[in-house]
Amino acid sequence: MRRTLAILIAFGGISHSLLGQRFDRQDIDIQDFIEDLFQVQDEDINYDDQYETLYQLFANPINLNETSKNELNGLYHLNIAQINQLMSYLERNGPMLSIYELQVIEGFDQATINSLLPFVEVRSPGDESTRGNLIKRITHEKNNYLILRTERVLEDQEGYLRNDSSRYLGSPYKVYGRFRSSHSKDFSVGLTFEKDPGEQVVLDAESKRYGFDYYSFHLFLENKGAFKSIAIGDYQMQFGQGLVLGSGFNPGKGAETITTVRRGNSGLRPYTSALETSFMRGVAFTYSIKNLEITSFHSRLKQDGIVRSRDFSGVYEEYITGIQDVGMHRTYSELASRKGIQEESFGMNVTYSDLRKRNLQFGATFLHNSFAIPIQKTPNNYNQFEFKGDKNYNIGLFASYNWHNFLLFTELARSKSGGTAFVGGFMGSLSPIISMSFLYRNYAKDYHSFYGNSFGEGSRNINEIGLYWGLKLTPNRRTAFAAYYDRFKFPWLRFGVNSPSQGYEYLLRAEYKPSRKIKLYAQFREQAKEVSMSTEGGNLHRLESGIKRNYITNLDFTANDFLILKSRVQFSTYNLDKEQTKGMAVVQDLNIKINKFTVSTRFAIFDTEDFENRQYVFEKDLLYVFSVQAYANQGSRNYIMLQYKPTRKLSLWARYGRFNYRNQSSVGSGLNESQGNTRSDIKFQVRYKF
Repeated sequence: MRRTLAILIAFGGISHSLLGQRFDRQDIDIQDFIEDLFQVQDEDINYDDQYETLYQLFANPINLNETSKNELNGLYHLNIAQINQLMSYLERNGPMLSIYELQVIEGFDQATINSLLPFVEVRSPGDESTRGNLIKRITHEKNNYLILRTERVLEDQEGYLRNDSSRYLGSPYKVYGRFRSSHSKDFSVGLTFEKDPGEQVVLDAESKRYGFDYYSFHLFLENKGAFKSIAIGDYQMQFGQGLVLGSGFNPGKGAETITTVRRGNSGLRPYTSALETSFMRGVAFTYSIKNLEITSFHSRLKQDGIVRSRDFSGVYEEYITGIQDVGMHRTYSELASRKGIQEESFGMNVTYSDLRKRNLQFGATFLHNSFAIPIQKTPNNYNQFEFKGDKNYNIGLFASYNWHNFLLFTELARSKSGGTAFVGGFMGSLSPIISMSFLYRNYAKDYHSFYGNSFGEGSRNINEIGLYWGLKLTPNRRTAFAAYYDRFKFPWLRFGVNSPSQGYEYLLRAEYKPSRKIKLYAQFREQAKEVSMSTEGGNLHRLESGIKRNYITNLDFTANDFLILKSRVQFSTYNLDKEQTKGMAVVQDLNIKINKFTVSTRFAIFDTEDFENRQYVFEKDLLYVFSVQAYANQGSRNYIMLQYKPTRKLSLWARYGRFNYRNQSSVGSGLNESQGNTRSDIKFQVRYKF
């Protein structure tokens, strides 16, 4: 009776606000969620894979009645105290009857619940919708859709104008398609195909090109008896802290300073992205035996690499200088590297979880990689400890333990070279308003991992030692303060840095929400990294610290149900060798929703003095497209995107964007150069739900 009364009170207390904000789950703007995590992005990183992983979570929401602490940690929404309160509530009261029960759990305010709604659901145990004939379930599944997309740059680029052997062989249109049918915790089947701009659509058995340049397929089954998951086709895995196998949604350093330092032990999952690297192709499964989960996998995948040869006393040996991850095959030279090397991978993971108390988890991972042709990088000073040869293996041990309102986690790994990697830390809630995190990592200069992706300053887990501290204060539901400090050093040389170097980075952020319609935040970030500079005469080099400071102010204003305004100002400085350069961008967004139409627009102006002060800005884009543009030099940026949903099953998108540069007679460089001072792009997309 007490629980029923609590549910009624919760429903009455939040039904007006939540029901007034009901959304079509297929059309939710996940971009806003990602933007809260990636506020400090300042590198040319392709986030498509992370965006894709988040959409998988949206399409396959967590059932709160059958979840775990590890799974909830992977949401990056909840602190340790909130997760503990939720699990305690389920242990005391049994399965939840309604999503609205979250309101009666300590620490779950309306803002927290609203942020969770897209990624969680409440289903009764033994859901009948996951039983019966699999083929029938697939063909009758409501979550079936087909997406077709095309886009291109409107200006004529140099690669399409040339008549020599270096020209782009295909059309300037990018073509993308995807079919997928999935049901949460049951199955997923999908096909993805893509042709990048400049690539050909060709049938050529000799070069093994059949239509589009890239295809990806998967069949993924879950909860089939003792098999937790079975993957056929393309898949990814993440275990422990990602030193051996790490993939998917790993935000790293950003505006969320606490929950993003830890990697979730998410295990096996289907691969659906159009990125042509960082996945496996073959078979894999996870088998459960009481408290143990055993994952075994095997993969054979053709990777890009240019095959070379060298003479050893009259004997020629083939080798490649490295695996290429660009995925572009537009010219004869790029086609020469297409699928130039076969990689074979196999391994196993064993994970133990304390199912009764749900506090302890530990495990071990083994991964073996072999290449049909050895890898031998061009020798130089900074890369002499990089991987060489045709075989590599990694062994990793990991553990996590939930102690009161603290989560402790660690992983230790070793590669065939003898190089080791270690990461360890904790997240904790000191009080209802104070949370903190700490992480230490030590990645040896000769640690080699082709699928690792743990926390770090560099893009790979190699040649780095660092300490990270994070803090978050939420004195009330309207105000939040966040900060982090990260100190790191690189014990060996790096590209462009001719001696061991070091640096630091810290961020301060204040956020204020005076009402549900207004969100205001200000953010400051400073990063210092040592770089090599030539002395007079150019024979010697010295280290100088390059210091970059970023300032951001942002205002989101929801005027009413159909009008949203977003104003943003970014400013930066870069100091090196007693010289300072600057950059800035002013951005105004206007989003309108009227009946079946949604219109998203932007007008921005920018002025940057050099490459170091380029301004990275998120842009609203088509569904399943995550766009971060670099605003550089002087000019303006505008776009308009129209979404139209004529029926429940059909959705249409059209987007036009344009850069206008000042004092430039051309845009881009090399084969991507176009004459004039503009760069325009146009995109169209259609989605049909079966």
